Amino acid sequence: MISFRYRAVDASGKQISGQIEADSIEAASSNLAARGCFLLSITPARDLLSKLRAQLLKQRVRRSDIIELASNLSVMVGAGIPITMALGDIIDSITNTTLQTTLADVKQEIEQGSTFSDAIERYDDLFPDIFIRLVRVGEETGRFEKSLADVSEHLQRMEDLASAIKRALIYPTFAIISTLGALVFWLVYVLPKIISTLTGMGVKLPLLTRILMAASDYTQRFWYLAPVLVVGWLLLLKLLKRNESFCYRLDQLKLKLPIYSLIEYNRLLALLAEQMRILIVAGLTIDRTLGIVSAVMRNRVFLRSLETVREEITYGSGIAEAMRKHPVFPVLMVRLVGIGESSGSLDNQFSFLAGHYLKQLDDISEKLGKIIEPMVIGFIGIMFAVIIMGLLLPVYDLISAVGKG
Repeated sequence: MISFRYRAVDASGKQISGQIEADSIEAASSNLAARGCFLLSITPARDLLSKLRAQLLKQRVRRSDIIELASNLSVMVGAGIPITMALGDIIDSITNTTLQTTLADVKQEIEQGSTFSDAIERYDDLFPDIFIRLVRVGEETGRFEKSLADVSEHLQRMEDLASAIKRALIYPTFAIISTLGALVFWLVYVLPKIISTLTGMGVKLPLLTRILMAASDYTQRFWYLAPVLVVGWLLLLKLLKRNESFCYRLDQLKLKLPIYSLIEYNRLLALLAEQMRILIVAGLTIDRTLGIVSAVMRNRVFLRSLETVREEITYGSGIAEAMRKHPVFPVLMVRLVGIGESSGSLDNQFSFLAGHYLKQLDDISEKLGKIIEPMVIGFIGIMFAVIIMGLLLPVYDLISAVGKG
């Protein structure tokens, strides 16, 4: 895709300018004409400044925008409105310029003979992979509007999942940052002033106070090392992530860490169940479904287990039987999958499981604050007890010396 700078007159007669991406200058001109614009000038935007400006001005497309798009398209196509007309109405009604431009390109490609799934596949940075796959399945099976409705429902569940995780992490993140901020404030601003006053009075400082002084001095002199160490650690982690064995061990650790594992494990189970549900509803075979889901699971422990399950199913094993061999899948999931296999209701069982693990995440997010609060209070209490003792010990020695004098 090439970036072009343009000036044009829109349908209302207003002169506009901006930047557009297309394969050629002809494609860019046709795209603008399809939007009802009369082109005045168009030139390639080759300089770095123009590209940087385009990226900065590019409006972010949120998941909620894609959910609304899928829902509206499903309703309009289900009502018998042609896809191009439906896209035209949506383009006129949305305010997100990035999505508006993308949909105009998609509409133009459909008018030139492309399918909707092929048109949106070019914009996989905006449309999730599951959106493209389900739309393609809907086109092949004649369930296009149903696939769009399924996409909307699925993405809404994923949005709920992301919201539950954010709620669960808000309190601990805030508590850790505020505690570290308070510690740095005491070490950098409060302690040096108090201790310098005591030193000026000729008070002999005890060991604890001298340790605090050393910590304060080190913090003031080498504060710049903190961001350097953080960046260095992130770079090291990025390099280590190229090693498959390290990544597997790291993902194993995530499933064993206290408290964090509750969030991560339930998130992965909810994602697995929801992906399985939506793909089975779309009519995909279990073999193909597991292949797609394996690619979506970012945790390598789950990924390897699912790949093994897929292989065993290919050789004739049942889904529940294959899953039972892997401890990463809980007993509840294995049991319900077995019931779904025998009764032909796998989609319903996975739907229940997705809802169950999403509820688990909601419960964890509500209780996490109560779980972490005693730990945070205890840590803060110990930290400030040490600081106060370091300050009071020399004061006590000073009062004792004055009393004896």
